[in-house]
Amino acid sequence: MTFRLGLIVNPIAGLGGTVGLKGSDTPEIVARARELGAEPQAPERASQALGTIVTANVALELFAAAGEMGEAEARAAGFTPEVVGSSIEGDTTAEDSMRAAEAMAKLPVDLILFAGGDGTARDLVSAINGKVPVVGIPAGVKMHSAVYATNPRAAARMVLRYMQGGITLRELEVMDIDEAAFREGEVSAKLYGYLNVPYLPDLFQGTKAGGVSRDRTVLAGIAARIVEVMEPGRLYIIGPGTTMRAVTDKLGVEKTLLGVDLLRDGKRITVDAGERDILAALDGGAAIAVTPIGGQGHFFGRGNQQVSAQVISRVGLEHITVAATMEKIASLRDNILHVDTGNRVLDAQLSGWRRVITGYHTDTVCRVST
Repeated sequence: MTFRLGLIVNPIAGLGGTVGLKGSDTPEIVARARELGAEPQAPERASQALGTIVTANVALELFAAAGEMGEAEARAAGFTPEVVGSSIEGDTTAEDSMRAAEAMAKLPVDLILFAGGDGTARDLVSAINGKVPVVGIPAGVKMHSAVYATNPRAAARMVLRYMQGGITLRELEVMDIDEAAFREGEVSAKLYGYLNVPYLPDLFQGTKAGGVSRDRTVLAGIAARIVEVMEPGRLYIIGPGTTMRAVTDKLGVEKTLLGVDLLRDGKRITVDAGERDILAALDGGAAIAVTPIGGQGHFFGRGNQQVSAQVISRVGLEHITVAATMEKIASLRDNILHVDTGNRVLDAQLSGWRRVITGYHTDTVCRVST
């Protein structure tokens, strides 16, 4: 019997990431993101996953949600999908994602491949409650949930390996946070349920691990190490997180905890910068300092989409500093770091082995995987 694959794309997922809006949970935020020049991320990321599946040349029957919710990407990739539902005029809603998932569960499909963020995963919990296994293509901003692959190509590989059989399913957490509080610098993640996912630990990202290192002396040492080598006149792009906040604390300036700030000569010149702000400020030498997400290991492509592939390429790979406490490194699966910039060539250039600052006198070396 031919494998039946469902496809759902949330076309507005992650829309606010590059412009620093940290989500897309309301029509007002979506409108604001577009005013700031944000481009949809989910359709392109879904296309990357579908392209990998097409290349594998496997026999499957594809059921796609209508229009921009999957049908368009499927046809562009060369599929002739069975269309589920009807096209939506205007921006899609959570109810549209739920209706598509419910319809696919009733067909039934063997697996749902979906592109979105934590909100989209919540929609699937409400709609199918574990009735159909899923694989998530990461396309959101926050990405706390464990049901997503490390990148779109990994999502495709999960689908292909599950089609071969012999892969067990595991219930994985769907987490989300209050985006309004998130924009004010507060993180409070809540468990919304579980979805069945093919258990392929080398390909999915796992649940984000939060919390501040208990050893503030270590954070202070990391910060001192970074500050000591800062050069006059150079632009410093400081990513989100408590590790990076220790850097600004050392300089005596405030940090947007969950955003990207721009510094020059020890002073903050841009607060909570978006991609456009960063690109406009790149009028000379620049450097990037980031920390990986605990439990997942992404240091680009999760929660800091403002530091885009274009930004990274212009700054240069030799001017990237990655810092983390050993506590955070220990939370990673096999000490592996990840990148998911959306640019396959850049991701390949970033992969390999990278030195990570772990203290004032200490470093470690971690493998970076795409």
